[in-house]
Amino acid sequence: MTERMTGAQALVRALEHVGVDTVFGIPGGAILPAYDPLYDSTKVRHVLVRHEQGAGHAAEGYAQATGKVGVCMATSGPGATNLVTPIADAYMDSVPIVAITGQVASAAIGTDAFQEADISGITMPITKHNFLITDPADIPRTIMEAFHIASTGRPGPVLVDISKDALQADTTFSWPPTMQLPGYRPVTRPHSKQIREAAKLIAESKRPVLYVGGGVHKARASAELLQLAELTGIPVVTTLMARGTFPDSHPQHMGMPGMHGSVSAVGALQKADLLIGLGVRFDDRVTGDLGSFAPYAKVVHADIDPAEISKNRHADVPIVGDCKEVIGDLVAVIQASGQKGDYTEWWTTLNGYKQTYPLGYETYEDGTLAPQYVMERLSAIAGPDTYYVAGVGQHQMWAAQFIDYENPGTFINSGGLGTMGFAVPAAMGAKMGRPESTVWAIDGDGCFQMTNQELATCALEGVPVKIAVINNGNLGMVRQWQTLFYDQRYSNTDLQTVRRIPDFVKLAEAYGCVGLRCERAEDVDAVIKKAMEINDVPVVVDFVVHQDAMVWPMVAAGTSNDDIKIARDMAPKWENEDE
Repeated sequence: MTERMTGAQALVRALEHVGVDTVFGIPGGAILPAYDPLYDSTKVRHVLVRHEQGAGHAAEGYAQATGKVGVCMATSGPGATNLVTPIADAYMDSVPIVAITGQVASAAIGTDAFQEADISGITMPITKHNFLITDPADIPRTIMEAFHIASTGRPGPVLVDISKDALQADTTFSWPPTMQLPGYRPVTRPHSKQIREAAKLIAESKRPVLYVGGGVHKARASAELLQLAELTGIPVVTTLMARGTFPDSHPQHMGMPGMHGSVSAVGALQKADLLIGLGVRFDDRVTGDLGSFAPYAKVVHADIDPAEISKNRHADVPIVGDCKEVIGDLVAVIQASGQKGDYTEWWTTLNGYKQTYPLGYETYEDGTLAPQYVMERLSAIAGPDTYYVAGVGQHQMWAAQFIDYENPGTFINSGGLGTMGFAVPAAMGAKMGRPESTVWAIDGDGCFQMTNQELATCALEGVPVKIAVINNGNLGMVRQWQTLFYDQRYSNTDLQTVRRIPDFVKLAEAYGCVGLRCERAEDVDAVIKKAMEINDVPVVVDFVVHQDAMVWPMVAAGTSNDDIKIARDMAPKWENEDE
């Protein structure tokens, strides 16, 4: 059935047809025609954010919490360029979002018209694909294609830029349109020969490790991963983006690898003779100095994106495919063969690391709060069904280390891009996607001041997120590097928040939220419990912590994982091995 309508009406109708229920955005001149039919939509809820960056991160949080495609909308020029950071963030972390932007009228494109920016050109390196629409007839098909591209294969952001005259002109709408994507065919089924090769290497190995990345969660393959791990008895490490994909409480879990990973996880990778990389990028934050990373290991690398395989580390067995299919096939082949490795010695070594070098932290005689203690208590009181959304910096690492994750997808953070200001809007999006769940944003006092205006959105839209501000009065991670590598020359990292500028409790109240403050360890439980009891408005808790608290363990950037420090000038003692 076909209907006559404007391009703007066709856009809203297409969004309804692809199942969109929430759009985060801000209107402006070029996108204004789309906002008029949006006013009448009973299926799409528009959330008026306070900054376009907040719209993009909210779309990411919504997508990560629900598994659906997140949607954000902005006008041309500065509205569109304010979406660049969240689009880049989504690209790095493989988050499915569709960003819809207005563009100046097609006749004015390229004339430096008012509020014109070539957003298609600007975002080309940081989108999975992008479209510029100047013909209203193309709108329904393009929307369908954008959602298909964003959500299939390796997920990612897609930009749809629509000229103002295309939104205003009349067109014929029919649904469903026929997609025209002849070159887009993501491979999901792995090659059976490669699966058999991987199973053979697993059977032959003495010190294997399942190196698990965010791709396993994206593939919804945590159940298959658990089956593979328990079938083989192989130790598991989960990267920052995979926290919760394998339960922390499981005896085979070694922890998180990388720059601030546990000694047991880092040691497992360094001493392994086989890495089974599942949905991982062999990212520099995990590998450290690439030349000395896992020097004894052969590599099985499975990923849905063929560009990732052997990009950083040569794969002895490359497997292109969806991790759910890959792991399922591996399980079937291993079960059929009946072969199981003997990892008794390997587990003796790894359990030794676990017992000798557990995660720990410094407490302060003056009674100042240790941020790690806040994380431990938050984990215990809020529990494993809570969604935890972190910004970037020390608080993010403490949240990764000291909160126990049992369920896939319950830790949402900005991994690849490391975007300050991610937490508050992403938590808002997550809570709107999962209104029945408790959502805690864990933010630093630096990150919090980048996007805390979205507290107004949360208060007005009835989104009762809870925000723990880990307030050390500084840009903490940068200060840590200045302490360790710049002779304690603290250039421009002191935020002066110890002078209560701003006063986060008053700021929260000004935004229509409840503001709480906690400065002593003995008050932590009571304050968290009070925040947990408030479920009708957002809550901001100002946790004032020691300014010199550091994230340990640490592998300094560009150095070998073998040089991991468990505290300042303290390193684990690796046993000598004759390889």
